[in-house]
Amino acid sequence: MSKQAVFTMKLEPELREQFMAEAEASHRPASQIVREMMRQFVQTQRESREYEAFLQRKVDSARVSMRAGEGLTNDEVEAQFAARREQVIKKG
Repeated sequence: MSKQAVFTMKLEPELREQFMAEAEASHRPASQIVREMMRQFVQTQRESREYEAFLQRKVDSARVSMRAGEGLTNDEVEAQFAARREQVIKKG
């Protein structure tokens, strides 16, 4: 991958000194570390957006299902699980 873009940023002198010291201690160029952090941030943001979209699709699907009368009320779900718990207790 070509490295032709220049990125300039302002930060506190103390933070820069600490970062440069840690980069040197890890025997890695500061630019490499910053690129890795940027890649990780991009990946995390992408995954977060994808997950949010996934959840929204699930919620939308559930709402459509409920409007179509395909869902169960809370009381119905509670009754089903009470029956299941009772079966497990009888087996145990």
